[in-house]
Amino acid sequence: MSNKTKATITDIIGRIQYRLALAGGWIDQPFVSKHNPSCPGSMVVVAVEPQFRFMDRAGICGSTRSIALDLWSDDLPDEDPEKLVRKLYEIENKDKAEPSGSQDMIGIIYPGINRLDYDYEYEGGYFPRHIESNNDPQIAAWLESVLHIIPVSTRPDGYNPLGRQNLLPEWVARLGRSGKDCFDAIVNRDIDALGKSMNECMKCWHTLLPDIVEHPTLKVDLVSLLEFYQANYAGAMYSGCGGGYLYVVSEQKVPGAFQVKIKTAGK
Repeated sequence: MSNKTKATITDIIGRIQYRLALAGGWIDQPFVSKHNPSCPGSMVVVAVEPQFRFMDRAGICGSTRSIALDLWSDDLPDEDPEKLVRKLYEIENKDKAEPSGSQDMIGIIYPGINRLDYDYEYEGGYFPRHIESNNDPQIAAWLESVLHIIPVSTRPDGYNPLGRQNLLPEWVARLGRSGKDCFDAIVNRDIDALGKSMNECMKCWHTLLPDIVEHPTLKVDLVSLLEFYQANYAGAMYSGCGGGYLYVVSEQKVPGAFQVKIKTAGK
């Protein structure tokens, strides 16, 4: 065991930000957005400081971040973020049958709180037509104060969320609206609207892709756990398919939860 002491945690895990995906996730996938009758559909990604190591296979795009760390030697180049996103997207998804959505790359490259607007008619839905960014420190501080994160479980081996697909246009439209509502709620610092948007997103996930929360390989009762937190707090949603972390919106402390520091531009 080495006796050398690292100066900071980022000496071990790297300085590139992590990404939280809030309401609207999966609208970045063309096989979903092509069914949207009211494009664009939106989702929200939030950049967070690397204060500790998040779990792998938990909806935090750890694999994308690892590729970025290997590619750029621990820190992002000072280049056009859109070009960095496309380069990382190409590298990660080369020869993939089920490509990762571009929200993963955007989330670890763009600072702040970002609304990504996806339209299947724009570049086939692979990249957002528009990115609305907010780097207001006061808004970031508010979101930090009301967003509580509970570790639940990592995705198990053999798990695939894409088995059952009910891609109903009405529900795809609702999914895309949940992302817009989520961003508006954050900017307006409206905790009730934020919780409502996250609850709505989970309803959409459960309807469109039921295996996100119900699958033979999942050992945790994700539905019952989610329902408890949604009933007792302003809102809740999972970090990704198969569980990962549970995001709970509350002005009060949530037992067992931790909070994060949002990375804004210039920090």
